[in-house]
This record gives sequence, structure tokens and C-alpha cells, in this order.
Amino acid sequence: MNKTKIDWCDMTWNPVTGCLHNCPYCYAAKIARRFGNHQDDPNEIYVLDRPEYIYADNGEGTINTYPFDFNPTFHAYRLDEPLKIKKPQNIFVCSMADLFGDWIPDEWIKQVFEACLKAPQHRYLFLTKNPKRYMKLFSASLTQGPIIDNLPDNFWFGITATNGDEPFFWSHRHNNFLSIEPIQDEFGKYYRMFNASFVNWVIIGAETGNRKGKIIPKKEWIENIVNYCKEKNVPVFMKNNLAGIWKEPLIQEYPWRNE
Repeated sequence: MNKTKIDWCDMTWNPVTGCLHNCPYCYAAKIARRFGNHQDDPNEIYVLDRPEYIYADNGEGTINTYPFDFNPTFHAYRLDEPLKIKKPQNIFVCSMADLFGDWIPDEWIKQVFEACLKAPQHRYLFLTKNPKRYMKLFSASLTQGPIIDNLPDNFWFGITATNGDEPFFWSHRHNNFLSIEPIQDEFGKYYRMFNASFVNWVIIGAETGNRKGKIIPKKEWIENIVNYCKEKNVPVFMKNNLAGIWKEPLIQEYPWRNE
């Protein structure tokens, strides 16, 4: 569990790391490959019941955070971390993974949810580029026991959208939010995703880094999203990396501020 510079949450928690989406702008993949141990097999997923260590010549060891680089890895020894934090936090779960990727076993997700339920003082924020998995888990819960159904209000299920072509999942039984990060197109491309009744929050951010082909968003793309959200009374959170484009005080609203 770590304090974070991600401005819409307080902490990140990564019981699972790694992802197979292969997004060209992925900051998490760059971090994992930079600090990884480069012993991964691209066809494998991994389970660690205890941390691996890297030992220096003096015999001192440090935890090897990404022993399999960006391959999906379940760090089971991290499941009790939310329990150790008594003060309520807004926790981004799996900032270094997509917990709902098709390659993730149901059992990993169930164990993460169970760990969240044991520490109900926190708010848990999930994000996926694969909302079909939300739907699959919701359907499975009707016949196989609660996987995503009957979860408390401190579970927030988000969709990462970059160009508006992604599938989406909204449910009146769950808190839903949309993360348009990095924003890569005009509002019309995202309208299909907004045209639903259950959007509780919208986050907007720009691509970071210096990738060749990096898309710099236009101010009118952001303005159109903000105006639509105002019309629908949906809170908006602009990430700090939009400051140079927006050139006005950033709008940074939280849907739970009045709770």
C-alpha cells in the first residue's frame, strides 16, 4: 500500500500487477519493465505467496516489486494491507494492473474483494479497459454466489475510455465512473458512453510521457465533456496534467464529498 501522486485517490494498492492489453501509452508497463527482474515468460501468469527479494553484495535485501516484469502476478502476501491502515482512504486498487482482464482468474478477483470487505473503512476504486468482465462476473454471481453482486457502496467500478469505442458497463446497483485518460478524441466519440443513466463520476486526464505520436488534447474536447456533465449533474475531476491546456482553475469534484 502506497501513498500516491495520482490526484483523485489517496493510496494505491496492488495485490495484482501486470497487464496484457499492450497499450502504447501505458505508464505502468514502463515502470514495471524499468524495475523488473526480467525473468518473465510471456505466456505465464504468476502467484507469489511471499515477496521475492533482491540481495546486494552486503547481504541486504530489498523487495523485488516486479519479479516478472509486466506479466500478470498475484501478490497474495499483500491482501492484508488495507487492514493495516485504520484511517479511511480512497484506494485505487491495482493501479499497476487490470484486475478484470480476461487473463485474470476469478479466484484472484474474489480474494481481492474479500480483502476489501474485511477493511470496510476504505473506499475502493477499480478501473478496467475490459468492462465485459464486470458483466460476466455480475451474471455469474446469480448462479455461483456473490462475485460482484451485493457489494457495499464503498466499491466503485470504473471504465477506462480513451477513444469512446470501448464497451461499457453501468448498473444502478453499483457505483460507476468513467476515466477518460488519456483523452484522445473529441466529445462526440465518447457520447455513446455518456448516454447512460448511471454515470456517477467522470475523470479526465491527458497522456503523460514523451511517446512518439503522443496526442495532445484540445481544450474544446474537455469543454464539451464538462458542459455535458454539468447538464447531467455529474461530478467532474480534471487531472493536474490538464492545467496547461485548460488554463483556468481545474475542476476537481468528488461524488462522495457531501456524504
